[in-house]
Amino acid sequence: MRVILFGATGMVGQGVLRECLLDPEVETVLSLVRAPTAQRHAKLRELVRQDLSDLSAIQNDLSGYDACFFCLGVSSVGMAEPDYRRVTYDLTMSVARTLASQNPDMIFIYVSGTGTDSSERGRTMWARVKGETENALLKVPFKAAYMFRPGFIQPLHGAAPKTKWLRSVYAVIGPLYPVLKALIPKYVTTTECVGRAMINVARRGAPHGVLESQDINAACREE
Repeated sequence: MRVILFGATGMVGQGVLRECLLDPEVETVLSLVRAPTAQRHAKLRELVRQDLSDLSAIQNDLSGYDACFFCLGVSSVGMAEPDYRRVTYDLTMSVARTLASQNPDMIFIYVSGTGTDSSERGRTMWARVKGETENALLKVPFKAAYMFRPGFIQPLHGAAPKTKWLRSVYAVIGPLYPVLKALIPKYVTTTECVGRAMINVARRGAPHGVLESQDINAACREE
């Protein structure tokens, strides 16, 4: 399996990249990033693009792939809706349309979040925009598209949030993961499990297009 990965420097993307590099059936990972990283691996190829919303100049580099794991995203905290929409809906759809034109048999997996509003009419801004993005992705002519909606994600194996304030939040909440897992197991998962689930869903599909945390955990265990 040949994989394109967006968001490899974020917490979820770090975990997904780790699982891809460990999986013997993943042959190649093409990571698109805005700034170069220090990551080196025989399977990994890194392309640096400061503007990921326009991939027309590298279209030829994006063909021949089986799956895209789209882990790129930002927090809506402090953002106006037009700005959040630009980096959530507009960027994602531009990437998706480009990839679909190059890889019609591709599986596209998008990391959204629990509470996403599929109706697109709710009061919560981020949930509306995420819902609109999900709905639009499901209409792109891929072989299949899947929306991952994790709740609380426990970072494992050195994965960490990219922003300082999120690292502070996880430093407080992280030790409570065993409690959260015991109390609300349907809403918690790990970076490792998200990565394993993506690989398994790309290989074998899933019963439906939207996967909540419990569905992600179930797909993670399917080998």
